[in-house]
Amino acid sequence: MENVRIQDDLFLYVNQEKLDKLVIPEDRPTAGGFAELHENVEKLMMNEFKSLEKEENINDVNLKKAIDLYSIARNVKKRNNQGIKPIVKDLNTIKSTTDMNLLNRRLYNFVLNSYPLPFDFGVDVDMKDSNKHCIMLSGPKTILPDTTMYKEENPNKKQMLDLWASYASKALDFTDLTVEEKNTYLADTLEFDAIIATLVKSSEEWSEYTKSYNPYTTNKVCRLLKPFKFKNCLKKIFGFVPEEIIVADPRFLKGFNTLFNEETFTKYIHWAYVRFILSSGACLSEELRDISGAFRRSLSGIAKPTEPIKFAYQLASSVFDKPVGLYYGKKYFGEEAKKDVVDMVKQIIAAYKERIANSDILCDATKEKAILKLNTMKIKMGYPDKAEEIFDKFEVNKKDSLYKTLSNIRKVRFFDEVDKLNKPVDKTKWQMPGHMVNACYDPSCNDITFPAAILQPPFYSINQTRSQNLGGIGAVIGHEISHAFDNNGAQMDEFGNINNWWTKEDYKKFEKKTKEMIREFDGITLPWGEVNSKLIVSENIADNGGMAVTLHIMKGMKDANYEEYFINWAKIWCQKAKPEYQALLLKVDVHGPVILRTNMPPRNFDEWYETFNVKKTDKMYIEPKKRVVIW
Repeated sequence: MENVRIQDDLFLYVNQEKLDKLVIPEDRPTAGGFAELHENVEKLMMNEFKSLEKEENINDVNLKKAIDLYSIARNVKKRNNQGIKPIVKDLNTIKSTTDMNLLNRRLYNFVLNSYPLPFDFGVDVDMKDSNKHCIMLSGPKTILPDTTMYKEENPNKKQMLDLWASYASKALDFTDLTVEEKNTYLADTLEFDAIIATLVKSSEEWSEYTKSYNPYTTNKVCRLLKPFKFKNCLKKIFGFVPEEIIVADPRFLKGFNTLFNEETFTKYIHWAYVRFILSSGACLSEELRDISGAFRRSLSGIAKPTEPIKFAYQLASSVFDKPVGLYYGKKYFGEEAKKDVVDMVKQIIAAYKERIANSDILCDATKEKAILKLNTMKIKMGYPDKAEEIFDKFEVNKKDSLYKTLSNIRKVRFFDEVDKLNKPVDKTKWQMPGHMVNACYDPSCNDITFPAAILQPPFYSINQTRSQNLGGIGAVIGHEISHAFDNNGAQMDEFGNINNWWTKEDYKKFEKKTKEMIREFDGITLPWGEVNSKLIVSENIADNGGMAVTLHIMKGMKDANYEEYFINWAKIWCQKAKPEYQALLLKVDVHGPVILRTNMPPRNFDEWYETFNVKKTDKMYIEPKKRVVIW
């Protein structure tokens, strides 16, 4: 694109030259931005794994286990020779469960071995009391990524389900099912999935995560889950029957008997069989790994699966994420950079307090509570001091199949989660490992995490100017802090508990501002689809807040360079993506498309207009009365 003016399109003005040169790898849906940094870290750590695999003595026991898992995963010959054998016993168990009495007797075994059930449950942090754990229950996943994709007006619905069925059919060819049985299993799976889609939440509904907190008595849950003897299963798992279960999706639970009943029992078993083989395929032969991931890749426009050696690294570094992150952080993350970014975080929090104190939508009582939340917010920077103890319990035997190894690790995780139910929440636990290129706010802990891997250019460099760093990592820091005050975070207090700390009048003003943010993005249509402004509102509030607080800091800087700030802001969002992936994200991702994340926030701030002399006739102009600033 020629002659793009910055006043018309900040994203393209800054990134066009790089976008023209970017080539999306065949095994990925994107290139540039976060993906580029992730790929660089991955290449670096794959070389580390290659070297470590040759070492006889690795001091870190858990890192040694990660390397052993990597060795097992990249042994393609062994995996190919084993084919589907590692899961045949599991498939036969599912297939031979022919009636409800037998299913109830095997229910604990189904849970322990992660066989698909018509409901999901597990241990999670209690959102009303974030120091303790609870049991949460919800519905199963649908085949298509979002329930809205099942609507009859979706012209691609049949095509996508047919595509999924074609891959599932290929996977079933590895089993001992007859052709007739195979066709029946596929048809029943699709019918069962169609019922699930009418009951479970859409991505937009899940985005309001505080609405997932719905306490039910266990007796009521068990009544609604009949004919499952769920109470017996809970007692066997936990050693007792809890009085309460948190239901994440009440509509699903109330409609459960339409999904699971005498008429649908066989459909469920066939659905579980098919779903299990597809979910297990990644750790079997290369052909099954290819088949099991093919549907996901097609939805994202990915041309081919990752190479075996890269798959092996990705798997090992995911299973042993904290030990691998520690290794990366200690070797590649500088203390000078850590201190500089922590100082920046503290400066941003201080600026946030000033903005809260001067807010025109909060009274003094609410301001006091908001500032208290900022005062108690914890910072996790770089990587933790040590990995959690659970990794000590993982066992990796190089003689075992990859499936058996991962199955055993999964069971360790299962019992660890079970054990947590009566233990306090460990708020020192990190949500992200040091080698991850990302950042997050944890509402239940009221903390922000910035892994070492994201602290590199263009997000951050000790050699970049303060203006550039504020437009990069500074705005990201402000973004994560703002999640404490987005439409979800605003409902949680300084301890991470759902708690109304607002006055009624103030919350009405905040809701009005939230609706304004929704309207700002409402109706925007991009080449790959229409934006769902309700789905992405929390992230848009956070982007807006991150820019507001860093521009606030810039005002007090003698050497502030707003041009550098906005240009680096655009650089961090530079990304080229497959159209299929872009369309998918519009359905399921709470983050907006990168072009909007780049171009929408600046137009709400005077500094944008003053820096680049943006006028009414320019495309990146919004009239003052329509500009939205919340924090």
